[in-house]
Amino acid sequence: MAGRKLIAVVDDEPDILELVRINLERAGFDVRRFTRSSDFMDSLRREKPDLVILDLMLPDTHGTEVCRIMRSSERTAGIPVIMLTAMVEEADRVAGLEMGADDYVTKPFSPRELVARVKAVLRRGAPAHTSAGAIEVDGTLRIDPERFSVTLEGENLELTSTEFRLLHALAEGRGRVFSRKKLLEILWQGEKYVTERTIDVHIAHLRNKLGDAGDLIENVRGIGYRLAAGI
Repeated sequence: MAGRKLIAVVDDEPDILELVRINLERAGFDVRRFTRSSDFMDSLRREKPDLVILDLMLPDTHGTEVCRIMRSSERTAGIPVIMLTAMVEEADRVAGLEMGADDYVTKPFSPRELVARVKAVLRRGAPAHTSAGAIEVDGTLRIDPERFSVTLEGENLELTSTEFRLLHALAEGRGRVFSRKKLLEILWQGEKYVTERTIDVHIAHLRNKLGDAGDLIENVRGIGYRLAAGI
């Protein structure tokens, strides 16, 4: 069927793969299943999924390393990733986000919740339908919502969909201070499963990708973040 989104699911537990497949296909998605990260990485050379559901604990390569490899390649850097983890410690969830994951779901999980999270991440990653032009900051940073692209000194930056939306939100209101709660509302439409710590992780990752220009994202102590107005 034309227009169906392709979801790759990487997990070494066959029962979970089957459960996820059934529910995603019922929701109108096409699904590819993998029990080993090496098989999944080989498949990326032939076919790009629209989203990846990735278990952290895999038999050959840890899920965070798979995510890091994806983010380091221009071809796969923009593919949204949802981490599956049986670990409930915040540090484990943060580690996945720091490697570039867009979201995480803890096991055991509700299939309905997982499908909802898939739809939410895909919705966040869709190109913005806006008539607004590109935003330029400090003469070097250019954010183009029509092309869903960011350039720094003329060089394209590979951002995840969440990083792009976060930077775009700050740029649209540059000079204005956004609380973490407000950024959560903008990016996740108030999803109750996402914590304010998630914003801090994505900000840190975004600053790292921006290099020296990362200083444009200012931390307003006790309140939140803003993007300096620049020139």
